[in-house]
Amino acid sequence: MALFIAYLIVFLLAATPFIEIVGIIPIGVIAGLHAAPVTIVAWIGNMLTILIVILLTDKIKQWMQMRNEKNPEKAKKREERAGRVWKKYGLPGLALISPILIGSHLGAVLAISFGGTKKQIAFWMTASIFIWAVITGIASYYGAEFLFQQTGYEGFLVDVLQQTK
Repeated sequence: MALFIAYLIVFLLAATPFIEIVGIIPIGVIAGLHAAPVTIVAWIGNMLTILIVILLTDKIKQWMQMRNEKNPEKAKKREERAGRVWKKYGLPGLALISPILIGSHLGAVLAISFGGTKKQIAFWMTASIFIWAVITGIASYYGAEFLFQQTGYEGFLVDVLQQTK
């Protein structure tokens, strides 16, 4: 049951806007969870909310307009940064860089505001998040394996589970 809860937490954190899979996957692996399931669960969690964002395009545009009116300087900086990527590389570039630069959820919203279609945005965001999940999953696996071999440590979640037995 504890492992189910751990993977559920990974799913929920990955689904949370502005908490990106490039951070959640390493945390899950270092916790002692297996890299492949963590990567898959995190990808599904992140994609679920991205697809919801894309489906709720009109409502999100209204919300962003209200949000930008409250803090126009911060909004302008983010939009300028994303706008430069959009002009130079288009939707594929924005989708590929957004998980690291501005967050995948905001990247999807900005792609909508820059004129991308829902279908195009869904395709490129899916591809981008998949690529980042795979890269992060592999790097986390080998990084954690090296760390665990050097220290004999198996992850903080493993320690918790062993104490509950």
